[in-house]
Amino acid sequence: MIRVCVVGAGHWGPHLIRNFHNGPESVVVAVSDLDPARLSEIGARYPEIRMTPDANDAITDSEVDAVVVATPTRTHYPIAKLALEAGKNVLVEKPLASSVSFGEELCELARNRGLILMVGHLFVYNAGVRFVKQYLESGRLGRVYYISMIRTNLGPVRLDVNASWDLAAHDISIANYWLEKEPLTASAIGGTWINPGLEDAVFATLRYPDDVLVNLHVSWLNPRKSRDITVVGESQMLVLDDMDFAEPLRIYDKGIAGETTPTLFTDTFASFRASIREGDIRIPRVSLGEPLKAECDHFLECIKYDKEPLTGGREGLQVLRALEAIERSAGNNGQAEQVG
Repeated sequence: MIRVCVVGAGHWGPHLIRNFHNGPESVVVAVSDLDPARLSEIGARYPEIRMTPDANDAITDSEVDAVVVATPTRTHYPIAKLALEAGKNVLVEKPLASSVSFGEELCELARNRGLILMVGHLFVYNAGVRFVKQYLESGRLGRVYYISMIRTNLGPVRLDVNASWDLAAHDISIANYWLEKEPLTASAIGGTWINPGLEDAVFATLRYPDDVLVNLHVSWLNPRKSRDITVVGESQMLVLDDMDFAEPLRIYDKGIAGETTPTLFTDTFASFRASIREGDIRIPRVSLGEPLKAECDHFLECIKYDKEPLTGGREGLQVLRALEAIERSAGNNGQAEQVG
């Protein structure tokens, strides 16, 4: 049994505790949080787990094999660093750290100590996202032209990071996973209305190798919760709607039929439609399951078999580089910035 310590018992912490404590491969031996009320609530549900407000005490406990960090972004680096220095394998919620330099230090520390460092890029473990990855690899979509990604909701409003660091981190990790590359440049603008200095909505465009564009719209100031991704390819197109639990994925056999020739005007509707190829719409059967369980199981598998995580430190760094470029661009009125 892999003995786990969870640091952070807030919004996401209880779900991590449930997954690591109820499985056949692991057990949670300690939970740390600065809020006594949270510890009391978790302790009442799991009286066998040790509760402590002292993260250092929990992390350095000789009984602990792995540390899971589910705290605010600004604390990811010091807590993960403490755990790695104590010889513990680490799963840290996204983003890996609050800066590229901090992330690089964590990666180097894990590499030198021979420890697993994994980042909780949850949507890479989503069944729909995995299906799209396989479909892209099959070549049926053809060359990818662009990807449009919308992630909005009304709240929760963060106080330590902006909407880009909180929400776009998910979509960047998905795009990098699908394209197997990281972006070359980023251009972005953002709006701040609630808390000074923290953008509530960000619109960003990432340019990837092979002239692939990825457009992001993230906001926690929106009346509608959306997790909508459109992938436009040369041969086909698809839409992944993570809020549609019954039919999350639709594949469109549509496109532009061959090369078009410029004309001064189109004299009939029929001739206008001639260049548009209309095909079938296919709805594959995709069972979304629980991505968090898949993520937790993968972390345990990496520890047990000394495997490289699907979302390891390298992938976490790639996301941090893109986030910093988006932030620089937004601060420069949308000027394109190099990533990395």
